[in-house]
Amino acid sequence: MEIQGKKALVFGGTSGIGLAAANQLAAKGAKVVALSRDPSKAGAPGPNVTFKSCDVRDALALEALFAAEGPFDILVSAATGGARAAGPFLDMDMDTYQASFAKLWGYTNVVRYGTRHLAENGAIVLVSGAPARRARDGQIALASVGGAVEAFARTVSKEIKPRRINVVSPGIIATAMFGADDADRADRLANMTKNNLIPRAGTPDEAASAIIFLIENDFVTGTTVDVDGGWLLS
Repeated sequence: MEIQGKKALVFGGTSGIGLAAANQLAAKGAKVVALSRDPSKAGAPGPNVTFKSCDVRDALALEALFAAEGPFDILVSAATGGARAAGPFLDMDMDTYQASFAKLWGYTNVVRYGTRHLAENGAIVLVSGAPARRARDGQIALASVGGAVEAFARTVSKEIKPRRINVVSPGIIATAMFGADDADRADRLANMTKNNLIPRAGTPDEAASAIIFLIENDFVTGTTVDVDGGWLLS
């Protein structure tokens, strides 16, 4: 797909990987609507980017948004949906574990209600995470949700063709998810990634560049691209 002149909606698009993807799409000439629950935290949007508020868990709000913004060519979701459980499963509060799947419900809502307004040659990209295929201790909720996201994209790809859907699976990316950008965060990320083949955290732009690849390459659908610094092999 040639991005120049296209319209893109990016959920989770006011911070982290989503914001980086929104800015990269805009730099390539797309008109971008970047969405999150509270875009006021993001500051001013860049050129060709508009910030709007929407909760991916609210199906009625999504339907109204898509009807107002459609038609469009590109649909990206990096929205987390909410808090996620961590720690040993047998000690886990099951309501908290279940709530972790808000990310999956948000993604499926975006695909369910957004696809009808997506161009026939349009592209969808979702974001999972490296624990989907190699979880570390305490990451069962992340693994469960990420695995479900990847299975969903593979399965629904047949149904929505010729539209394409793919997934980017990042490893540890230096975003606000890990706290403020300070020396303490840098030390924690360095410790978390020291055994990876590439022993550092990735950047939002490095993860977002994989999103751009999946949008531009018309010969890729139903698959997952890893941007994890060698997490899966470490």
